[in-house]
Amino acid sequence: MTYKVGRCLLRERLYESGMTQTQLANKLKITVQQINKYASGRQGMSLQVAKNIASILHCQMEELYEWIEVGDDE
Repeated sequence: MTYKVGRCLLRERLYESGMTQTQLANKLKITVQQINKYASGRQGMSLQVAKNIASILHCQMEELYEWIEVGDDE
């Protein structure tokens, strides 16, 4: 089975954790604007950023995105 990356779920994970984009940005030492780019889907996260965000939000990296099943041949 293969999957493709769907929409970013960062906003949902932030809401569930009770953390704001500003608080996350401060913990990562990056700008709020950059967090907003990730959350809005305007820019994808690198694996390093996704791992760090997942660690801060106490979730798995896979939970930061929607995953769409595309079948066996894609």
